[in-house]
Amino acid sequence: MKYSGLCQLLNIKYPIFQGGMAWISDADLAGAVSNAGGLGIIAAGNAPAEWLEEQVYKIKKITDKPFGINIMLMSPHKDAVAEAAAFLEVPVIITGAGTPGKYMDVWKSKGIKVFPVVPTTTLAIRMERSGADGLICEGTEAGGHIGELTTMTLVPQVVDAVSIPVIAAGGIADGRGFAAALMLGASGIQVGTRFLTAYECNVHQNYKNAILAARDTDAIVTGRSTGHPVRCLKNNLTSKFKKMEKSGISPLEIEKAGEGTLRKAALEGDVKSGSVMSGQIAGLVNKEESCEEIMTDLMRGMLQTIKNFNIEELS
Repeated sequence: MKYSGLCQLLNIKYPIFQGGMAWISDADLAGAVSNAGGLGIIAAGNAPAEWLEEQVYKIKKITDKPFGINIMLMSPHKDAVAEAAAFLEVPVIITGAGTPGKYMDVWKSKGIKVFPVVPTTTLAIRMERSGADGLICEGTEAGGHIGELTTMTLVPQVVDAVSIPVIAAGGIADGRGFAAALMLGASGIQVGTRFLTAYECNVHQNYKNAILAARDTDAIVTGRSTGHPVRCLKNNLTSKFKKMEKSGISPLEIEKAGEGTLRKAALEGDVKSGSVMSGQIAGLVNKEESCEEIMTDLMRGMLQTIKNFNIEELS
């Protein structure tokens, strides 16, 4: 299958990336995913370089398998984090919220594989030209900061436009979604929301319970008026944002109102006034389980879905 090339490129068993979720994706979660055969990702978020260094040293005690870090290029610490990643020679770097061009030469000189997150075909082409080893095409179904195109429409267009591996992200939580992504031409998938309820995920239990209780219509988008839309579960905070946007409050004030709300939900467990970022697929996530169980279910489900599809029945 096509995904075998991605596995060889990164030296992983399964073509499954765990999403880099700020305040959530730490060494414990990433290490468990890597040990289970996927690519675990530590999310640097807005954390300083010192925190990232601690997490990298920690994950190396948890696993001897490849892992990655997610660098948010809007972070005030981005330069220091990028430098630390190069010094530590992490196997894979995922970038988001910006373009990594200024760091690419240094990272590549260290043998680091770089996978930018892209929401459009235009950016995908730019990233391939800049030396990216692969791309993560994240559709609007994903949790957190999102673009406008859906995974279904974005992935095949990017696959046709570039020659490097494409990872499908957004709205994937089981083997059926995995198989669909491969049919669209992707070489692998990135999964975020489902890993929120993994035993090894250190997010607050209230956050996990909110995901487990979510229905198909509970993940909504706020902040479109600011130019930085975010998908999260309905609560008092999302109602507040909707009222602010309708009343014509400035985008700057709306952005300020959102500061620290993800941390409030993820670490403090305030799922009413905190930001419970989640993908639209949350309604399919209905139990807590280990990362190994999640990985096994995704692979088995994908293979069974493909096996069950009999092309002869359509002829």
